[in-house]
Amino acid sequence: MSAEQVVAPEHTAARVALWRALHLEVDPPPHVLRDQVGLRLVDPADGWRERPDMDPGATRPMRAGVVARARFIEDLITEQAAAGVGQYVLLGAGLDTLAQRRPEIASAITIFEVDQPGPQEWKRRRLDELALPTPSGLRLVPVDFETESWWDRLIAAGFDPRRPAVVASTGVSMYLTHAANTATLQRISVLAAGSSLVMTYMLPIDRVDAQERRLREFAERGARSSGTPFISFYDPDQLRALALEAGFREARTVSAADLTDRYFRDRPDGLRPAASEQLLVAST
Repeated sequence: MSAEQVVAPEHTAARVALWRALHLEVDPPPHVLRDQVGLRLVDPADGWRERPDMDPGATRPMRAGVVARARFIEDLITEQAAAGVGQYVLLGAGLDTLAQRRPEIASAITIFEVDQPGPQEWKRRRLDELALPTPSGLRLVPVDFETESWWDRLIAAGFDPRRPAVVASTGVSMYLTHAANTATLQRISVLAAGSSLVMTYMLPIDRVDAQERRLREFAERGARSSGTPFISFYDPDQLRALALEAGFREARTVSAADLTDRYFRDRPDGLRPAASEQLLVAST
């Protein structure tokens, strides 16, 4: 890949990485996730902590949601790896750092990080520059989603659809059309029995309270101004039904309240994830 094809990650990917680092800096223990590798990759300019999108108070619900969903997926992978599942696919990998932070997981499974070629090459070079570990089981799978089949590229990278896998897609579904989300569900539903999908989705804005609605409107304005508007929203029952219609054997949703009970119970600081984002967990 030539130098001009190396493209820095989108602002949303960098923001998620910085929020994960900020969790360690501004939220008291116990920490839901420990990730400072993303901060090293991004290497933001001095003063990044003073940016409006890093405000410790205003961003608390989004920050909590980001670390909670990452922890949930890591817990699921650990559980499934112990049961013999040996493949993990991350669609829209961004600046995910599981392979660097959790070598005990990365050594037990093959990780396929699927992303756009430019940002992925940027990440690969940053990993090299920082001499961060790249486990032998890590496969970087560059895909031009506009012109290529991510499924074909995944197979070419060594993914075996005849063996069970965990597939994760976080922070993506709201940017895709309903048809594209449905097609993704249908594709993943045909994986080997015992496979799992974890996908984040956004509730319709009228399903969240007034205080959170203001944060959500701010996020949607930012997405529109960046040329990546939110276009797909789902009620939990609607998405569960869609997953079952696509071919999954079982489907359930994990709400922000469920994540709060699991990871933030009895915290004196009241940190908890925003209700807007939920998880679909489906199995074949």
